[in-house]
Amino acid sequence: MLQKLRDKTTGWIAGTILTIVTIPFAFFGVESYMSQRVETYVARIAQPPSWWKSAPQVWPVTYLWQIEDIDAQEFKERLENARLNMRNAQGENFDAKAFESVENKRRVLDALIDERLMRMTARNDGIVVSDAEVARNIRQIPEFQVDGAFNVDRYQMLLAAQNPPLTPRAFEEKVREDLATNLIPARIARSAFVTDLELDRLMRLLGEHRDVSFVAIPAPAADTAPVTDAEIEAWYKAHKDEYRSPETVRLEYVEVDGNTLPAPAADEAALRKRYQDQIAKFSSPEKREVSHILVQVPASAGAAEKKAAEARAAKLAAEARAPGADFAALARANSDDTGSKAAGGDLGWITKGSGMPGAFDDAAFAMQAGEVRGPVKTDFGWHIIKLNQIQPGTQRSFEDVRPELEKELQEGGREQAFNELTGKLVDAVFKNPTSLAPAARALGLQVQTTPVFSRAGAPGIASEPKVLRAAFSDALVQDGTASDPIELGPLRTVLIRVIEHQPEQVQPLAQVRAAVVASIRADRERKAADAAAEALLKAARAQGLDAAAAAAGLAVARLDDLPRRSPAPVPPQPLVDAFFNVPRPQKDTPVLGKTRAGGQLVVFAVRAARDGDIGQVTPQERAQLRTQVAASIGVQAQEAFIQAVRKHYVIKIAEDRL
Repeated sequence: MLQKLRDKTTGWIAGTILTIVTIPFAFFGVESYMSQRVETYVARIAQPPSWWKSAPQVWPVTYLWQIEDIDAQEFKERLENARLNMRNAQGENFDAKAFESVENKRRVLDALIDERLMRMTARNDGIVVSDAEVARNIRQIPEFQVDGAFNVDRYQMLLAAQNPPLTPRAFEEKVREDLATNLIPARIARSAFVTDLELDRLMRLLGEHRDVSFVAIPAPAADTAPVTDAEIEAWYKAHKDEYRSPETVRLEYVEVDGNTLPAPAADEAALRKRYQDQIAKFSSPEKREVSHILVQVPASAGAAEKKAAEARAAKLAAEARAPGADFAALARANSDDTGSKAAGGDLGWITKGSGMPGAFDDAAFAMQAGEVRGPVKTDFGWHIIKLNQIQPGTQRSFEDVRPELEKELQEGGREQAFNELTGKLVDAVFKNPTSLAPAARALGLQVQTTPVFSRAGAPGIASEPKVLRAAFSDALVQDGTASDPIELGPLRTVLIRVIEHQPEQVQPLAQVRAAVVASIRADRERKAADAAAEALLKAARAQGLDAAAAAAGLAVARLDDLPRRSPAPVPPQPLVDAFFNVPRPQKDTPVLGKTRAGGQLVVFAVRAARDGDIGQVTPQERAQLRTQVAASIGVQAQEAFIQAVRKHYVIKIAEDRL
């Protein structure tokens, strides 16, 4: 037996099998077989390697694929931002339930996927954004400007105020990534154009005028016919979804507001230590206003090209140092820096180490005001630098900043007290998560309750999106336990517990009987109006609208030379749109139609149509329309490009994690 086993496990077949089995262990390790991996992505974007476009998506070949995940936290943050923006835009009309629909979540996720695709595409295509382009874009951001000019102090202050704080280097890399990501889509959008023929045709359509006759169908008499029980029952069964009561909850909650906690007394020694620790915060570095002329040297330049560039830079430097030289004019005529060339080489105010290349930085801070120095070599080429002004650094005294230090110390103490109280509350609640009262009583806090509310929210904490999301979560609704701490704002948190829950359900017929009867009567009146309109339209097709209206005892209104965009509120724009949505009349045969506008049925006849007179369009109006149409076409081209890019990736959506 043993000999037979030995014979079966030797030879080239067994060796081949052993090799196949060994390769995955050698590359991916035994731990990949021994450990379990929990996937948390909402969307996964995958692309085969560039050198093997047809690589199958099977293990272990998938290890060669480029894969990026959009995790649940990133999607959650984007969804929350979309929710806040929509709530702010719609106010009381915001529908929380509609926002939570799968379709809306997919729209938010698709936008996130498109952004990630553009970032991956830019990286794969080797798109690189220069330091000069990054600096130019940052200088143009209005939030970093004072009196219309970029301000270094404001720039650094705003970055430090972010949560979490951003360093200039980190922000510059974020701007660089955004520019690279948006480069291709933005250029595609800007490349759209409209030909003169297309513009003429569009202006003729937009300026079109029509002659119209119409008859407003009078509202039918109020329906007073009896409504039988059978009709009520049938209507109720057919329209049950219209009589649903929304899902509701009622909460108990404990709120901790750090802003109401007593502030600690300020200690003189602590204030002075804080001042020394933060001395840089109360000091402003020396700033220098500089201009430059760049003679660019490509990375692929040969020795002769580099030498020629250096000679050109030396010649420009000599011209710039000449008495009476106009440095700005020289920069506009000769600089290779597209970002500062039009401004005469002006780079604005810089501080030491603020992002300029090292050699440039060293030279700029070793010069005297009015001095021209160069050529100075950096990775970008040769620079001729002029120092326009020097603004010395300053340092505020302890006495000057004492009120700020005292306020910071008190806020820090209040924050510490808030964190300690919140921590004690959480610990106490977790010991007895089925009630908030014992923990609140032990810490001297108050348990409050909300009225019953739906997903649309209610005044107070029930208007907070985070609270709404937690209140209707399966975990809190089903278990009846306390939530994790929910941060409502700085130094403000709340723990909630669902104490009453009513699922969405169809209301019983007895409760909505009056509403059902009203709906049946309204439906009868609507059908009567439709029948009257249809009868008039049929008669108009046979004998013309004027004769049909006269026979029915109805008045005919006439609108001659009606523009497509009527400036007057009468007739209302939806009615005008209906007049222009039907085909043009051929010869002398009017085009008949029927529409509902403002709740009233209207039968109409378009008697004639005329193109707009493009000779009356001003050059300004023509240019404005061209810009608008090109922008619209550009957006469509941009969307088409993104959809084309999607076809080169495999995108997997985890529907159960939305």
